[in-house]
Amino acid sequence: MNFDKVSNRRPFGSMKWNKFPEDVTPLWVADMDFEAPSCVRETLKSYVDHNIYGYSLPQKELIGTVIDMLKEKYAWEVKPSSIVWLPGLVPALNIAARGCVQNNREIFTHTPVYPPFLTAPILSNRKLKTNDMVINNGRFEIDYKKMDNDCSLPTELYYLCNPQNPTGRAFDRKELEKIAETCLKNDMFICSDDIHCELILDDKKHIPIATLSKEIEDITITLMAPSKTYNIPGLCFSFAVIPNYKLRKRFIRAMQGIVPYPGIMGIAGAVSAYKGGEEWRLELLKYLRANRSLVSNFISQHMPDIKYIPGEATYLAWLDMRALNLENPFQYFLKNGVGLSDGKEFHGEGFLRLNFGCPKSTLLEGLEKMKLAYDSI
Repeated sequence: MNFDKVSNRRPFGSMKWNKFPEDVTPLWVADMDFEAPSCVRETLKSYVDHNIYGYSLPQKELIGTVIDMLKEKYAWEVKPSSIVWLPGLVPALNIAARGCVQNNREIFTHTPVYPPFLTAPILSNRKLKTNDMVINNGRFEIDYKKMDNDCSLPTELYYLCNPQNPTGRAFDRKELEKIAETCLKNDMFICSDDIHCELILDDKKHIPIATLSKEIEDITITLMAPSKTYNIPGLCFSFAVIPNYKLRKRFIRAMQGIVPYPGIMGIAGAVSAYKGGEEWRLELLKYLRANRSLVSNFISQHMPDIKYIPGEATYLAWLDMRALNLENPFQYFLKNGVGLSDGKEFHGEGFLRLNFGCPKSTLLEGLEKMKLAYDSI
């Protein structure tokens, strides 16, 4: 487990490394620069050596592995029939919008948020309503009173991102209970993206909102995947947990003819990661904690006008650039050799998102370029 190793990803079609010119340090898309766990690599090699790459179906090993994982980590007992296998979470957000929301109804979410939360309703010809998160007690929080006031009869689905992308918040039980209360009161379904659930950096545990009660479980679509945790997003594997039969039926109907099963490599990689990747994951968390501290300390020491509230989870840093008074922060830092994610795409005008899921040397290279750009303003 050498997280300091720098690999050349450009020859292998990396989106992260090939989007920008070669003199740009890419710290943008949520894709880590670490080699996957050795157990995953060995499993994939055995599948490659099999030499037949046909269609696949989820087997008992996959089903049992996911059910065991949910029970062990979240004390959540799920029936095999509750799981829907998917090639990715972004399709699932769109499926939920199309299959679970009537044409004249609304989808509600909090911003800033992962861009597909904002585009899925529009692509599905559904109405989108948003609330901005607020900063209280040195962290991003939901304004529950405003949420309660803004949810009404037309609001049918709530998109939850937990842990939250891009702020890194990991919502605690009290916060989730307030969200659930509002959704129950307004007769809303919940679609919860928990893809970063195994990347909690602080001393707390992830709580899937569906585990709060049977009543909440019955209105919730929970989306999970090993992709972010074990750095295997290119294998295109994820799943939805939908215990409510009627809700699951609507979801599956919206998939038909559009969304395929995950491929054989994705399934093999997922089983291997969940079964044998825990030691690797724990070492990854240590490395990410150190990188999070590096970002926080570097910014406070060298770029004090940039504000950063470290999140409890993920490898993403949400940077407030508004005090710099730049017309376009994204373009400014890009011209100075650092590729970050533009906050506009998250409904976060004046912010940039930085991915610190990379070797320390790569992170320092990007931060030093940012400092030179900062000093030139």
